Formats: sequence, C-alpha cells, structure tokens
Amino acid sequence: MRARRGATISRRRVTLYGFGLAAAAVGVAAVARARSSRPPATRLRTEQIAPDTEGYRGGSGTPLLLLHGIGVTWRSWKPVLPLLEAHHDVIAPTLLGHSGAARLADGLEPSLDALVDGVEAELDRLGLDKVHIAGNSLGGWTSLELARRGRARSVVVFSPAGEFSSNLRQAALLASMRTRFRVAESHGARLEKLASTLRGRKMLGRSQFEHPERADPLELIADIRAIKNSLILRPLMKALVSDPIRPLPDPGCPVRVVWPLRDRILPYKHHGKPMMEKLPSAELARLNGVGHVPMSDDPEAVSRLITEVTSSVDRLQITSEEH
Repeated sequence: MRARRGATISRRRVTLYGFGLAAAAVGVAAVARARSSRPPATRLRTEQIAPDTEGYRGGSGTPLLLLHGIGVTWRSWKPVLPLLEAHHDVIAPTLLGHSGAARLADGLEPSLDALVDGVEAELDRLGLDKVHIAGNSLGGWTSLELARRGRARSVVVFSPAGEFSSNLRQAALLASMRTRFRVAESHGARLEKLASTLRGRKMLGRSQFEHPERADPLELIADIRAIKNSLILRPLMKALVSDPIRPLPDPGCPVRVVWPLRDRILPYKHHGKPMMEKLPSAELARLNGVGHVPMSDDPEAVSRLITEVTSSVDRLQITSEEH
C-alpha cells in the first residue's frame, strides 16, 4: 500500500467514514441526557420485525444473486425486490456468519474466501452454475470474486469494497467500523428508539444513505439488531482491510461498477478510482442522488442499472441459442 503524509486520523474523519451508527455515537449520548420538549414519536411495533433468516428467494426468470454489505443481511435489498422479481428468479442469501445465517465451520478463520465459498456452496446446492450477480459494498467484492471463479453471467456492483488509496484510508475505515459495531452493541436499545423518529433516522443513516428519511424505520432497527447478532464482524473486518482485492483483468463476463457521487463511506476518489485500476475491462457508472447503500434512496435507478446489464446478456444468450 502507498503511505501518505498526515497519518493522524481526526475524530471528525473517523465519524465521516462511519457506517451511520458510528456517526450517531455522540448523538446517542446526547439523546440519553437530554429532556426533549417535543411530543413523543409514534411507537413502532417492533414485534413486526421477523427474525433474520438465511435468505430470500422470489420472482421468475433467469437467476439473479443479490449480495449485501458487512453487518447487515439480505434485507438491505428489500426496496428493489419487487422491481427485480419482475425480470428474475431473485436469490438473496445472508452471508455466512451474519445474523440469521449459518456460522463458519469450526476452525475456519473469517475471510473473504470463506464468504465466497459459502455463496458458491449455496449455488451448488440450488443446482445453479452461472448466475447474474449484483452486490453492494462487501457484497460487491464477493460478487467480483465469484466472477473470478467463473460463476457469473454478469456482475453489477455498487461501491464494492476491497481497495484503498492509502494506509490512512485503510486505518480510518477500520476505526469507523469498530466504532459502529461497538456502538450497536452497547447502545442498541437507544439506537432503536432513534430509528423510530425522522430526526433519528437522519442521524443514523446520513453516512449510508443520501435520503435517510426514505429508509424504513423497521428495517433500520433490523440492521441494528443484525450487527449485534453477527459475531463474525470484528475478525472479518480485520481480515478484509489487510488483504485488498487482486487485479481482475478478465472477469469472463460483463461487469458494471456503479459508484454514487456522494458515497460518504467509500468515496470514489479514494476507493473507487483504485478499484477501477484493478478492473480494467469494467464499465463505470456514476449515480447521483444516492448514498453508499443506494437501494432505498432510489430503487428504480438501482433496478434499472442491474436489469440493463442482465437483459442485454440474456438477449445475447437467446440469440446464440437460436443460431
């Protein structure tokens, strides 16, 4: 990795690189102390939140695999499921070690390869060889590794993790992730109360989303709980930042990389640009009006960016079979 001057990471920068919960840490303490004069927020029926599961499947058409980011579950794709199911047999697993999914086998160290092995085993179980794949953040990196293994018909990734411009960026990301997980574990109940209010959702989601007010409060609470229940996170994030993605000059299928213009977690300048150097054959698309997790910000745009690629590949497949 290339080192840069100014290795001191300010508290403000670590917060900026947080995944929403880190950014809310100071706010949580303030809320706990403050006596608000505003009327109480409408009580959410949190019992409506179903326990996390190993995954989801629905729709019809060619298979499309959806892979989520670190700490959350397949549920992060819920805003786009109805749109994608109109075109595809959608398969959205929860990655190994995450809330609701199977744990890693005894003696197996958390790593990206272990996650990819788990997804590949699920494809084998379903009798699927090559599938369309879309992933976000860690799920994007996992998608690219599945392409490397020859399991992808096409790949569309949104802000894929796996590359850093400097040791400073690497350290800042690791610090913010640690803060996020620590806050979720120690202040989970308070965070859930925050998620029930519009102001609280803006505080919690300002790093993840461009429009946190559009996020479903129950799903935000489900994410908070998922982080608390995912025991793999600390060792996994340490493994991920120490081993960046290897170059992938020939993924064997079309690859579209979508990077939000206002990604506050993995800004394009520091993460996307070096990532694209590892993916010389990939198409780059910049998306406005969304954040690092774009599915609730603009479900229609996310769905369109995926189905443009999958439909093109499917049409070519039909044409080749006809001839």
